[in-house]
Amino acid sequence: MVENRPVADALAHLVLLLGVLIVAFPVYITFIASTQTAEAIVQNVPMSLLPGDQLISNYTRALVGSNTQGGSNPPVAPMMTVSLITALVIAVGKIVISLLSAFAVVYFRFPGRSIVFWMIFVTLMLPVEVRILPTYKVVSDLGMLNTYAGLTVPLIASATATFLFRQFFLTVPDELVEAARIDGAGPLRFFWDVLLPLSRTSIAALFVIQFIYGWNQYLWPLLMTTSEDMYPVVMGIKRMITGGDAATEWNVVMATAILAMIPPALVVILMQKWFVKGLVDTEK
Repeated sequence: MVENRPVADALAHLVLLLGVLIVAFPVYITFIASTQTAEAIVQNVPMSLLPGDQLISNYTRALVGSNTQGGSNPPVAPMMTVSLITALVIAVGKIVISLLSAFAVVYFRFPGRSIVFWMIFVTLMLPVEVRILPTYKVVSDLGMLNTYAGLTVPLIASATATFLFRQFFLTVPDELVEAARIDGAGPLRFFWDVLLPLSRTSIAALFVIQFIYGWNQYLWPLLMTTSEDMYPVVMGIKRMITGGDAATEWNVVMATAILAMIPPALVVILMQKWFVKGLVDTEK
């Protein structure tokens, strides 16, 4: 029997609405600023909460770049392309390597299997920020600066994803393994026809997380790239915020910020069903 608790339901909805407003209001302010002129943003305090008439102009200037007396803003379209390629390679690479490593650790018998897994797991204590200098030295010696390989390869390995897939594979019934073996399926056939379909919700959830992780990278690209055509969009936003006497075109900066939010937001929206299912679904 479902209890009728109107007061509790109203309170829960009020809390959820308040949370949405707290999260969405800064995004709304960013969008409003992206439709104003730079003078309106700086001189009008407080800034108007109604959209301005510069939406098309500001977003066009953000995408193709602009030159003003205060300086120049680089075009955002190539930066978003770099960010998109980087995020996709990191997300897909992490999932593929983690699936294969977890499959090997769970289903293959070899000496030191547990030691290999714990060696992988211990790397959680060594994120990129901790090993950034030796990693940069290796990438530099290999001539991978200002390349997509340099931006993505050092970030592909993921102990977290390997651990999650390993724990999932351990819950797969042994009867499936025996049935596949009786049917004459080899290891790769079992992996492709049985494990991958069972893992699709976990793969979707990890893809969303890793795509956002790759899209938001800033520190590693900051070291890896010296050429403007390899800057991701996150670095582009920082470069637009000038210092000293140069005037920052905050309207173009805010338009760039909105553009940078769109791809990860679309990924979350389009894969929301699979993402939630991959996090909460326990059925095999």
